[in-house]
Parts: sequence; C-alpha cells; structure tokens
Amino acid sequence: MTISAVRLNHAVLFVSDLERALDFYVRAFGTEVVAREPRANAAFLRMPGSENHHDLGLFGIGADAPPRRPGTVGLYHLAWQVDTIEDLEQARLTLANLDAFTGESSHGATKSVYGVDPDGNEFEVMWMLPRASWGEMAASATTERLDLADEVRRWGGRRTAGRIVEDA
Repeated sequence: MTISAVRLNHAVLFVSDLERALDFYVRAFGTEVVAREPRANAAFLRMPGSENHHDLGLFGIGADAPPRRPGTVGLYHLAWQVDTIEDLEQARLTLANLDAFTGESSHGATKSVYGVDPDGNEFEVMWMLPRASWGEMAASATTERLDLADEVRRWGGRRTAGRIVEDA
C-alpha cells in the first residue's frame, strides 16, 4: 500500500542567518511570518493566498555553519508555482532586483525561472501550461531555452494554479 499524499505541504530549510533569510523570503515572495520558535531559532512563513499553516520553515544554525556544496547529496531545489505567465515574468524581475536570479528554462509543460537565497539554497518559480495543452509534454522532461516574452504573448491571462483538492 502506498502513502496517499495529495501535494507537498511545506518545506523546511536550514539557514545561517535567520533574520537575513526572513528578509529575503518576505521581499522575494511577500511571505508572512506566522510563527516563531525562539528556542530553535526558527520561523515559519506563509505565502500570500495560501491556506497552509506555513509553506516554508527556516531554522537558523549560525553564521559559521558551512554551506552545502552544489552537486552534493541533498535537496537540489524547491519549486514555487505561480498562477499566470505574467506572474512568472514578474518573478524574474523581482529576482533580478534582489540579485538572486540565476536562470530560466522551458520544461515543455512548465516554464521556469530560477533563483538562489542568501545561503545558496536554490529554488524555481514555475508556471504550468493548461493541462489540456500538455500533449506529448505530459510524458517528457525536456529542458530548453525559455523565450518568456513569446510565452507571455501566447499564454497571457491563463490561470493554471487552481486548487488541487476542493473543500468537502
């Protein structure tokens, strides 16, 4: 028998400087700090519009903590989904303004921009095509150059991040 999970509810990261990380995630994503646990030097953040208790937990472990080296065993990146392709375009601008933008790509059914937080934790901000438009992309994992301006012209105004599970 398998676990019947419906989605990933939240992620938790170790960071060197909790206040610096909080500042970054509030400025980048507009998160709200919903809880703090001073004994663990931790804070819990909720994304705007989220119905989760928290979407991201941050545990500060001190400035002398060595960073995880890229390409080693561990979490590669987190992916935050946006509702419209215009939201993805805004995400790219926001990350660039925070000096956190690291790249962009098209994965066929999803379009993505990438960033990094002050501790080097990588993340993706992605927009998903309407499911009816996936076609062959439903069974592929491609990585190609993203022409975001063209994607905005093609998909502008299409919302795709609807609720996964409706209230009973």
